[in-house]
Amino acid sequence: MTADGTASVALTERERTLCNGINPWLAPLAMLLTQDIALRFYFRGRVTVLGRENLPDSGPVLLAPTHRSRWDALMLPHAAGRRVTGRDCRFMVTSDEMSGLQGWFLHRLGCFPVNPRKPAAASLRFAVDLLEGGQQMVMFPEGRIIQNDPEMRLMPGLARLTALAEGQGVAVKVIPVGIAYGHAKPRFGDRAALCFGPALRLQGTDRSAIASLTHELCGALQSAEGLARQAVGRPLQRP
Repeated sequence: MTADGTASVALTERERTLCNGINPWLAPLAMLLTQDIALRFYFRGRVTVLGRENLPDSGPVLLAPTHRSRWDALMLPHAAGRRVTGRDCRFMVTSDEMSGLQGWFLHRLGCFPVNPRKPAAASLRFAVDLLEGGQQMVMFPEGRIIQNDPEMRLMPGLARLTALAEGQGVAVKVIPVGIAYGHAKPRFGDRAALCFGPALRLQGTDRSAIASLTHELCGALQSAEGLARQAVGRPLQRP
């Protein structure tokens, strides 16, 4: 077996300990229900995607979106999923979200769990393996849904994960993604918009580099979200 084959088998084994991967039957059905029916019906087809030229079609990508609604999880595959880039969005999801009926679906749609308070080594190793395999991951750096306009605060986990990957020679492009809706709590018939910002790269792997990336990402997310908010007619207002 080749080195690539060995790595692929190891990745598959690790995946089985965390989730069920991407079900080949359920994934297309989920795309139909979410992208062709739910998004189109709820927002009446008024979904705008900005900055598409900033989204790489290949290579390790870590999408870092703002988190404003549960609709975000549908907006990202719509704007960056297999119909657009030819690859899926692999969501890193909090352990609490991966339970019950919702968890059953998430486990089969490429999501995998992580405890944000104390990330397990297996989850981090699997995330690095996905990036090393040139896949596209999604991680919400704010850590939770925020629907007002406070000063943006990011958790350091995304930058730390990037440092782990870079430390193993994986050149990760971090893409800031601003998401906005016509109201803070999206309503039927609202406009929706998503904006991809220019890619960021971690410069070094020490604490100062991690802090610097977090700070840079914060500014980039504010800019991307500002453009998305303009697109839906609700300018961003922060203190």
